[in-house]
Amino acid sequence: MKKILVIDDNHEMVDLMRQRLEAKKFQVLTASEGVEGLAKAREEKPDLILLDIVMPVMDGYVFIQEFKRDDSLKKIPVIILTAKGQLKDLFNVENMNNFISKPFEFDDLYAMIQKLIS
Repeated sequence: MKKILVIDDNHEMVDLMRQRLEAKKFQVLTASEGVEGLAKAREEKPDLILLDIVMPVMDGYVFIQEFKRDDSLKKIPVIILTAKGQLKDLFNVENMNNFISKPFEFDDLYAMIQKLIS
């Protein structure tokens, strides 16, 4: 069973993602901000990470910078989920081009997940 780590401070979004992903037979791990997310990623080695950008403690942009410095993590695909679509260019600079703007259709996200972990 493939593992997906969802890092988002919006509990409703996390619950919805968990339900939808578990229905597709994924194991879902969660974290509510970047520091917790990095710790879980290092411990669990998920197959994919879904990452919000605007979060307390450590935001998604700082998470990406830390994540890319860790050789044990940097090959894990990350999909950035954010309402801040204008940040897309900033993430392209970081070579993070798996990007979905909120609100999104789950089918679009699922297609991207399938492409990245199949």
